[in-house]
Amino acid sequence: QVELVESGGGSVQAGGSLRLSCAASGVAYSRNCVAWFRQGPGEERHEREGVAAVLVNSGSTGYADSMKGRFTISQDRAKNTVTVFLQMNSLKLGDTATYYCAVGTCLEWSLLQPNEYNYWGQGTQVTVTS
Repeated sequence: QVELVESGGGSVQAGGSLRLSCAASGVAYSRNCVAWFRQGPGEERHEREGVAAVLVNSGSTGYADSMKGRFTISQDRAKNTVTVFLQMNSLKLGDTATYYCAVGTCLEWSLLQPNEYNYWGQGTQVTVTS
């Protein structure tokens, strides 16, 4: 059974930084991937946007184009538990959203596809102010 615990959201001025953490236990399969998605204000669940993701075993990563160069995903692995970090720099007003951690089984080409993910966290709010 996979369990997810997210932390690190908050409010920050535009241009600032935040780091999100997701502790995922029960991650043990060779194709497991961990990702961050976000859902903006007023958006529905099906509109969640893939932000960044990592394949647990290989360390391969994927980013949405608008996040490249600003966001960095990394992981810290232990037995059956992986903690995934999302370092967010140069935050913009448009980055305001609820950020969700998710675990699934992926290939490199499908890292940011929501349908690949079976387990979702409760979400953590990120608010960027002017």
